[in-house]
Amino acid sequence: PLQKLLPLRPGMWPCGLDLLAPFGDPQVAEALDSLVKAGQELVKWYGAIGIFDKEIQGLGYPNMLGCLTFAPFDLIGDALRGTRGIMLDMLRIPDKLLEALEKMTPFAIEMGVRAARKARNPMVLIPLHKGAGGFMSDEQFRTFYWPTLKELILALDEAGVIPYVYTEGDYTPRLEYLVDVPKGKVLYHFETVDIYKAKELLGDVACISGNVPLSLLNTGTVQQVKDYVKELIDVVGEGGGLMVDAAAGFDDVPPENVKAMGDVTKEYGVY
Repeated sequence: PLQKLLPLRPGMWPCGLDLLAPFGDPQVAEALDSLVKAGQELVKWYGAIGIFDKEIQGLGYPNMLGCLTFAPFDLIGDALRGTRGIMLDMLRIPDKLLEALEKMTPFAIEMGVRAARKARNPMVLIPLHKGAGGFMSDEQFRTFYWPTLKELILALDEAGVIPYVYTEGDYTPRLEYLVDVPKGKVLYHFETVDIYKAKELLGDVACISGNVPLSLLNTGTVQQVKDYVKELIDVVGEGGGLMVDAAAGFDDVPPENVKAMGDVTKEYGVY
């Protein structure tokens, strides 16, 4: 129904009353009423989440993230073209895709900077959805994914916010690209990676987090979790730059394994 709304340009003319006519259409009115109701429910949800956030922060657990934005490739692939669509675009209309990526980059930058300032939290999450080793070739990553992602990272840094780049999937094949960022300005979270190679390449460039496997946290023993985390600290944590964290979010991990991860970090993660 909202397709019936007219472009705003005619409304600039004092007599452009035709701009208002579509709002009298029953279908348009119904659509707008649905949007209002959805907005009211969202406000209720925000209120409930706000109470929860304050309670958690009062217990000493501040929210790490201020907001999020996305790699331009993922903005197009997730929201506009779909995974199949954008993968075919790389083969069928590469020039148009590159042009679209350049046009999408300012939106991604604005999304992150504006939300971080509104939240008064400088940490901006960038979840990488389609850049992992199994999604595209190295040449495709180098051509389509990395250039605008790097532009986003640099722009966020220049704006005074911290890019928290959350890699999804195996990023071992992409490590050589991730090095090319300002030193000490980026946090890389890894779900799956050769963590020792990541330390070798990124240890002097960026902070590293993640890579404690969910399979271990879900099915391992307390001692196995402790042994893994201690080795992680001994090797990857040498010289600093490590944040011990699970590979990804979880719901049903045994509490004793989560506690073991925290206990070992408190015991050995000191300098």
